[in-house]
Amino acid sequence: MVVTAVRCQWIHRSLLAALLILAVLPARAATVLVMGDSLSAGYGIDPRDGWVALLAERLGDEHRVINASISGETSRGGLDRLPALLDEHAPDLVLLELGANDGLRGYPVPRITSNLSRMIELSQRAGAEVILLGIQLPPNMGARYTGPFSQQYADLADQFQLRYLPFLLDGVALTNALMQDDGLHPTAAAQPLVLDNVWPLVNAALSNRSS
Repeated sequence: MVVTAVRCQWIHRSLLAALLILAVLPARAATVLVMGDSLSAGYGIDPRDGWVALLAERLGDEHRVINASISGETSRGGLDRLPALLDEHAPDLVLLELGANDGLRGYPVPRITSNLSRMIELSQRAGAEVILLGIQLPPNMGARYTGPFSQQYADLADQFQLRYLPFLLDGVALTNALMQDDGLHPTAAAQPLVLDNVWPLVNAALSNRSS
């Protein structure tokens, strides 16, 4: 088959045009499902000021953020609700922020880990990438419990090769002015800082989808 110089030149220009079009196309829209407790539900503040609402605002209308967080939620409660949420929303990303209420109630760490592990497996099987948002408990619960509790998040991230934030409230929890009177929940003023902790992981995950 003989291809003339003119024909080659036309093919080259067509390919170049196609590449230029692809380069300017916006990132593929994504659905983000947040499975959390009061720290993500906006306890004690207007939910519109919460970090999840701020995340939706930063992502813009081309992406959809579903906040399925419930104050007081445990890892078992999240596991029970997750299958229906995956079916309904078909998320591309699942931000998993659970375990704090289990820990505050002193539930066995292996039980919490098992619930979180199952949630990760269900999400991945549904085609979603999971971002794990870790929690640290108050030190008055004792190092024999708080150590393994925090470590479970690192272990799960390593086991499932997840993007992982060691502590959602890093840079917030130890600053009294950024915490509500209960010492457990961040104020509205702290929410942009919480988002700043989460954002690099979400941004990297979305950028990876569009590459």
